[in-house]
Amino acid sequence: MKAKIIGTGSYLPERVLTNFDLEKLVDTTNEWIISRTGMQERRIAKDDEYTSDMGLEAAKRAIEDAKLDAKDIDFILVSTLTPDYIFPSTACLIQEKLGTKNTPGMDIQAACSGYIYALNLAKSFVEAKIYKNVLVIASDKVSSIVDYQDRSTCVLFGDGASACIVSGEADREGLVIEGVSLGGDGCHANLLQLPGGGSRNPATVTTIENKLHFLKMSGGEVFKHAVRCMAQASKECLAKVNLTEADINWLIPHQANLRIIDAIAKRFKHLPTDRIYKEVVQKFGNTSASSVGIALDRLLKEKKIKHQEKILLTAFGAGLTWGSAVLSCLGEKRYG
Repeated sequence: MKAKIIGTGSYLPERVLTNFDLEKLVDTTNEWIISRTGMQERRIAKDDEYTSDMGLEAAKRAIEDAKLDAKDIDFILVSTLTPDYIFPSTACLIQEKLGTKNTPGMDIQAACSGYIYALNLAKSFVEAKIYKNVLVIASDKVSSIVDYQDRSTCVLFGDGASACIVSGEADREGLVIEGVSLGGDGCHANLLQLPGGGSRNPATVTTIENKLHFLKMSGGEVFKHAVRCMAQASKECLAKVNLTEADINWLIPHQANLRIIDAIAKRFKHLPTDRIYKEVVQKFGNTSASSVGIALDRLLKEKKIKHQEKILLTAFGAGLTWGSAVLSCLGEKRYG
């Protein structure tokens, strides 16, 4: 019995932050941002809208899409690098809002690779028959840790959430999680990090003055590692399930930067460019852990995914972390 995704959902805040808005905040231009990132706009959560709120909305949509009730959820797994609090977990906050009394849950943190890491964990729970229906949520309010005076980072990120139901129900259509391949390399942890706020640099006047509570990134180095690691993870995952790139019908890379996506696309010579999903990065920017899930949800609701068609997800994030997953459509009708 293989675990499958039987429902998906996503949520984007209402407020739109365009490149022209950013021109008023930092020394940049619409043309510069598009040429370097491919991004035109991104969504920003309201001041009183938090990671748990966005995750809740995505979760409700995934539950509805799966034609389930919240009481059918056996476990809640939330991937986030911007939790409402260090503790309690965001999973517990969402559980209370869903009204699923006594349902266990927890947060995990693998930065932008979080959706795929969470999929792998949910797949293990379901296939080991520990839980029947696992609610996977990836949600991040990245705007809460972005320095809007730092041109190199503030143009890149947006807020959003995605969710899916990973189930072991044998008689359901959906996307079979054929295999997952994960990787990590702590030697390069300094390339992308939030220096302040943890036990190493708890909040002080000095950490605030030095802006240690904003994310810091070495963009050029991250770019090189992202392309290499996502390509490597994709090849490993395909080999694990005895497939080749020619067997893939859709590729959904982490929506971090259009140049990164295009660099990865060049390594998939058998896949037409119109089968590489990149609309999310152009409209919503890099939404961290939720980006791959948002792209998957939109793909399923925009396109007719045919029976046995294969979707390859791949992502890369701070840590460094990376991962890929192969999904196979089970069912003849439009999944979304």
